[in-house]
Amino acid sequence: MTLWEKAYLPEILRGLSITTGIFLRNMARWITGRKGALTTYYPEEQRPDYAPRNRGKHILTQRPDGSPQCIACNMCATVCPAKVIEIEAGFDANDPAHPKFPVRFEIDYSRCVFCGLCIEACPEDAIRMVPATPGLPSTDRFNMWLTMDEMLTWNPHHDVAKPYPPKGGDPILRGDVSSTH
Repeated sequence: MTLWEKAYLPEILRGLSITTGIFLRNMARWITGRKGALTTYYPEEQRPDYAPRNRGKHILTQRPDGSPQCIACNMCATVCPAKVIEIEAGFDANDPAHPKFPVRFEIDYSRCVFCGLCIEACPEDAIRMVPATPGLPSTDRFNMWLTMDEMLTWNPHHDVAKPYPPKGGDPILRGDVSSTH
């Protein structure tokens, strides 16, 4: 390595020339009234070239009766690398198929990394991410908690992959089998 290369001067000059070229190109676009660079003024503007599998806002899928498909197993909260999901479980003795349900299900979007591991871990197809992100940006981090009601009502999905039996529908599951002898 020569002294010229050890000084990193050629690489510094090359980097400056690339940066200056991009700056001048964007400045020319701005002066002529065209948009420059990749700046999008979100949320007023949204780019149409988002990938169809873009990970945006979380939703909870619903059973036919409108209750959450979630069984409060905490798999999503356990696998979350940012530890942003909080679930408080309740118990319904009248639902033998899935006696646990979420009383409280919240996600802290100020720390969410949108990795999608929560969706992969869910055994009930209860949580999904849709491409849109309305209402997520905020200047106050305490307004970035997404509650269970918002996840159920904002963009409701009833097309769960796993069918859910109605409450008290199958007498065998309830243990109400009566003998005819």
